Amino acid sequence: MDARVREHAEIIADHSTGIESGDDVVIQLPTEAEDLAVALHEVCGDRGANPVYLNYSKRADRAFKRAADGFEEPAHRRALYEETDVFVIARGGANVTEDADVAPETNAAYNRAMEDVKRERLSKTWCLTGYPTPAQAQLAGMSTEAYENFVWDAVSLDWDAQREFQAQLVDILNDADEVRIRSGDDTDVTMRIAGNEALNDHGEANLPGGEVFTAPVRDSVQGEVHFDLPLYRYGREIDGVRLRFEDGRVVSHSAERNEELLTGILDTDEGSRYLGELGIGMNRQIDRFTYNMLFDEKMGDTVHMAVGSAYPETVGEGNETNESAEHVDMIVDMSEDSTIEVDGEVVQRDGTFVFEDGFR
Repeated sequence: MDARVREHAEIIADHSTGIESGDDVVIQLPTEAEDLAVALHEVCGDRGANPVYLNYSKRADRAFKRAADGFEEPAHRRALYEETDVFVIARGGANVTEDADVAPETNAAYNRAMEDVKRERLSKTWCLTGYPTPAQAQLAGMSTEAYENFVWDAVSLDWDAQREFQAQLVDILNDADEVRIRSGDDTDVTMRIAGNEALNDHGEANLPGGEVFTAPVRDSVQGEVHFDLPLYRYGREIDGVRLRFEDGRVVSHSAERNEELLTGILDTDEGSRYLGELGIGMNRQIDRFTYNMLFDEKMGDTVHMAVGSAYPETVGEGNETNESAEHVDMIVDMSEDSTIEVDGEVVQRDGTFVFEDGFR
């Protein structure tokens, strides 16, 4: 086993989740990440925790969705989640397009049925991470070895130093009322964040971390956004997304590729047409786009916004929490001809923050 796999498991256990004696731990990984499952079981044994291994298969998931006439909340899965202390989930797999032929309306119905179960999981200590596989390497346009190095370099960052770096932006946003994001000629959007909390993602719930994120005030988003980096969702690429917001709601949308899939996401429920998250990427170790949102949204020089559910911990008392069965992140490249303004003051220009060398 590659020594970096054991290091990955130890970072998950010690930094991301704080696994300790007596914890009941669910480890949900694809077959391709079995080495990480083995390492996590060793770590759980070392710490006196109790692991349960769930082998996640996109092939099986696809088969179920395509065969079922409808979906109900799985009570046995909810019971497992209610009794679990820590969840570790890894993305990976042999085929990144495995579920490309599942209809958008089927995914929407499944997500609605799973909404309360997912909420139960998110109420616990959890870590979502990535495992390098040949399929992900191919999607990123990299050799398997180069992609492995990319993933493990991003995971094994100095997270204390990253937390301190990002804390500077957290302080700015937590005193703010309004954020304006402009990029090129096609993106100019404003949103209020007053009363909501900016959180410092330094490799805990997401590994790798490397962003500062918050929730917009639900009805405050105004303007247009061109998400000029693509995303993979349900096994298909969505590219060239444009959204126009009025009073928080997406009132018009388009995409250059797979627009019908975007439409299906936005039509999942009422909350899927509102923003649940504004995130600002700050991880300079992630220096290239790889079609893996867990990594791509953390890149420096980027902003991402998610239609759908808000993380409750980012929503302040008195503000409405946007609820949805979806949470879909989309990215804006902020490296050129771009600014982030907070209450009228530019805090980032062309990817460089006001507290970094080179800000002009």
